[in-house]
Amino acid sequence: MVKAIFFDLDDTLLWDKKSVALAFAKTCKLASEISGKDCSGLEEAVRNEATELYASYATYPYTKMIGINPFEGLWGIFDDEGDDFQQMKALISDYQRDAWTGGLKKIGIEDPALGGKLAAYFPEARKQSPILYEESLEILDQLKGRYQLLLLTNGSPSLQYTKLEITPEIAPYFDHIVISGAFGRGKPAPAIFEHALSKFSLQPEDALMVGDNLLTDIIGAEKAGIRSVWINREAKAPHETILPTYEIKHLQELLPILEHIKKAEKL
Repeated sequence: MVKAIFFDLDDTLLWDKKSVALAFAKTCKLASEISGKDCSGLEEAVRNEATELYASYATYPYTKMIGINPFEGLWGIFDDEGDDFQQMKALISDYQRDAWTGGLKKIGIEDPALGGKLAAYFPEARKQSPILYEESLEILDQLKGRYQLLLLTNGSPSLQYTKLEITPEIAPYFDHIVISGAFGRGKPAPAIFEHALSKFSLQPEDALMVGDNLLTDIIGAEKAGIRSVWINREAKAPHETILPTYEIKHLQELLPILEHIKKAEKL
C-alpha cells in the first residue's frame, strides 16, 4: 500500500531547464547590449566552458556524488556546512567569472571586465526566472492529506532552499525535505532513499518515487526496493537496463496509477 510519495524537485516539479535557459538568454542579451557585438553563440560557449572548468576542480567528484551540475555552479554560493562545500565556496566566484570570460573569448570577445559583469548578473537573472510546471501545484493539492509527501532532491542545501524560496508555493505541501548535500550522499545511492523512508518509519513497499531522471531518481529507487514513476515529458527513449515501474508524460497521470495500485492491493 502506498502511504508516502517522494518527489524529485528539478525538472519534476520545477522546470529548472527552462529557468536556466531564460537566465542565459537574459545574460547573453546584456552581453550584446554592453559589447555592441553579436553574442548569439555565447550561451553554448559558456555552457561548454563551464562544463570543462567544473570538471577540472578537485571538488568535482564531490559535486558529482551530491548531484550539483555546472550550471547550478554558475549561480550558487555554496555557503553550506562541510569542508567540500567550503572549498566550493572559495572557488565559485572565480569559476563563475572564468566561465563567462572564457565563453566570451570563444566567440571572439576578449573582455574580462565584461565576463565579471555577466557572472554577477546571471545569478540575479536565474532568481528572476522561477518556473513551475503548470500541473505541479494542482497534483500536490490532490495528494496532500491523502499521502505523506517528501521532497527528495540532489544539490546544495543553500541553493535548493533558494529555489524553494523563489517558488514559495511548493514547500508547504511537504512533510519533509531531504537534500543530498545535507544528508551527505546523493541519488542514486540507496542510503538517501532509506533515510527518506526513515522519516516516516516506512518500508520500501509503502513508498513511491516520482522523478524525471532515470540515472538518479529511478535506479536509486529501484536499488532501495521502492516503486518508481518516471515522468518523461520530453519523450526520451527508454533505457536498456533501467526500467521504471511506471512511466508518465504528465503529473496528472499519477492519479490513475495510485488508484490502480490501491485496487490491485485490495484483490
